[in-house]
Amino acid sequence: MSAIRLDRLTKRFGPLTAVDRLSLEVGEGELFGLVGPDGAGKTTAMRLLTAIMTPDDGDAWVDGCHVVDEAEKVKERIGYMSQRFGLYADLTVSENIDFYADVYNEPRRGRGEKIDRLLEFSNLTPFRRRLAGNLSGGMKQKLGLVCALIHTPRILFLDEPTNGVDPVSRRDFWRILHQLTQEGVTIFVSTAYLDEADRCRRVGLMHRGRLLACDSPRNAKRSMKDAILEIRTDEPRRAAAALRERLPDASVGLFGDRLHVVAREPERTTGEARAALAEAGLNVLGLRTIEPSLEDVFISMLREDELILP
Repeated sequence: MSAIRLDRLTKRFGPLTAVDRLSLEVGEGELFGLVGPDGAGKTTAMRLLTAIMTPDDGDAWVDGCHVVDEAEKVKERIGYMSQRFGLYADLTVSENIDFYADVYNEPRRGRGEKIDRLLEFSNLTPFRRRLAGNLSGGMKQKLGLVCALIHTPRILFLDEPTNGVDPVSRRDFWRILHQLTQEGVTIFVSTAYLDEADRCRRVGLMHRGRLLACDSPRNAKRSMKDAILEIRTDEPRRAAAALRERLPDASVGLFGDRLHVVAREPERTTGEARAALAEAGLNVLGLRTIEPSLEDVFISMLREDELILP
């Protein structure tokens, strides 16, 4: 059974179509990731699903409730953590949670035990008396998640919850999310980090309001027809500039100290890349064909979409 279902969901802002006939289904207990560049429509889609905005066309159901006709029921059954979740800096961790429990009309009886469990679950128990304003970025995000969970929602919507958070805190946050799915919670999360999207059961790629692809990370990688050349040099930024000039039709990406070049004809592109780097006076420390990453796949899809659309 679907926990979330969208049928040609559309939202316009004047001449801009922010969400364009979006259709997809998310199963119960699934961890679904929505990825895409800034302005793709991810946040607007999430606001439509959480009944904050009203669509111009199409329909959507969350936990069996229509997002327009049964908006209040939707809000009762979900947890929503926006990009700027409203924590109160002058309240302690426990006081923030208690405030949100009141907002959600959580009964007083048994509330203390529930808060204790959530604090332990998120590793925030030692910080329960600390002011929220004095927490690290990662702790603030975990506190925001606890506040969104205080009323035991069946479905959780998270809009780029780890944006700007350090790698260790991001890992801890995703560990908590996986624990939640094991308890049957459905999670719909948008993220700008492709390594995070790789942790989802399925991912959807949005661009210009449209869904370009929706599949498991493994299947998405297998679907890529072009090869990926990984090149290592002493000066990767100079190398990237040289390759983009010599290979204007190729997609060249910088990944730390390595370059990824999308190659339709790997042998020909390998020769051209070596020649371009030699002309620029750059040493090739390594060049090999590798399995595409999720980021390679999505960059390739975005590039193709840019070529198709006016």
